[in-house]
Amino acid sequence: MPFYKYFKGYDLIYGIGLSVFLAFLAFLLDRYIPIGSAVIAIILGVIVSNSIQLPTQYNKGIGFSEKTLLAVAIATMGITLDFSILINLGVETLLLILSGIAITIFSALFVAKFFNIDKNLALLLGIGNGICGASAIGASKDIIKAKDTDVGISVAVVNLLGTIGIFLVPFIALSIGFDDKSSGILVGNTLQAVGQAVAGGFAISDMAGQNATIVKMGRVVSLSLVLVVLLIVFLDKDEKGSKSKTNILKSIPLFILFFLFFSFIATIDILPSMIVDIIKKISHFTLIVAMAAIGLKISFSSIKENGKNALIVGSLVFVVQIIFTSSFIALFLK
Repeated sequence: MPFYKYFKGYDLIYGIGLSVFLAFLAFLLDRYIPIGSAVIAIILGVIVSNSIQLPTQYNKGIGFSEKTLLAVAIATMGITLDFSILINLGVETLLLILSGIAITIFSALFVAKFFNIDKNLALLLGIGNGICGASAIGASKDIIKAKDTDVGISVAVVNLLGTIGIFLVPFIALSIGFDDKSSGILVGNTLQAVGQAVAGGFAISDMAGQNATIVKMGRVVSLSLVLVVLLIVFLDKDEKGSKSKTNILKSIPLFILFFLFFSFIATIDILPSMIVDIIKKISHFTLIVAMAAIGLKISFSSIKENGKNALIVGSLVFVVQIIFTSSFIALFLK
C-alpha cells in the first residue's frame, strides 16, 4: 500500500494532483498564448475530461479543488483590495465605476432574454465584464448557485473579450479624440482583468496607464459591495417568506468574511510587503487550480449548447460598457 494511503483524505490526492498539474501547464502555456492562465486552465480541463474517462477516484479531489481551493483563492484575493483607493478616485469617477457595473450587469440580464441564455449565466457574464473577470465570477458563483458549465463558459468569454479589448479600446479612445487621462479612464472602466487594463492603458501612454490602473482597481474593490448585494438578493427566505437579518448572517459564506478581513488588512497596511506578495501568489495559484478543476467537470455538449449565444451576449454587453463609459467621460469628466 502506498504510504499516502495511511493518511486521512488520501483519496483527494488524485483529483487535486491532476488539477495542480493542469494549473502548472496553464502557467507555462500562458507565456505563449495570451488569453490568460485561467482560460487556459479551463480549456485544458475540458480537453482532459472529454478525451479521457477519468476513474471515479479523481472526483473527490476535483470537487475539493473546484470548491475549497476556489474559496481559498477568493478569500486571499482580498489582500489586493485597498478600500482607500475609492476615496482617492473622486466622486465623478466613483459614480462612473458603480453605475458602469450596474449597467453592465443589468444589460447582460436584459440581452440574455433574446438569446435563450440562463439567468445565472447572464449574471456571471455581467459580473465578469463589469468587475474583474474570472475572480469576480469565482467569488459570486456559489452565492448565485451557478453551474460549473456556466462558470467555465463565462470565464472563457469574458477573458476572450478582454484580450481583444487590449487592442480595441485604446484604438477607440484615440479615434474619438480622448486625451491621455480620459483614455486611461475608458480603458480602466471597460477591460475585464487587471492585467488587461494595465496593458491597454500603458499602450497609450504612462499617464493613461496610471489612470487605467487606478480606475480598474476601483472596480475590483467594488466587488465587495456587489457580493453583499448578491447575498441579500439570493438569500434563502425564512418560513414566512421574508428575508431576516438572521438569515443574512447565516447565509454569508466563510470565504466572504475572510475576503473582507484581508481587504481590511490591505487597507490599514500592517503586513510586510513580502507577506502580502506571498498571499497574492497563493490566491492566484489556487484560483488557476480551481479553474482547471472546473474545466474537468465540463462537457463539450454543454459548451456547444450555450457557448455561441454566451459569446454574443458577452460581446453586446462589452459594447454597452464602452458606449456608456465613453458617453459619461465626454459629458462629465473631460
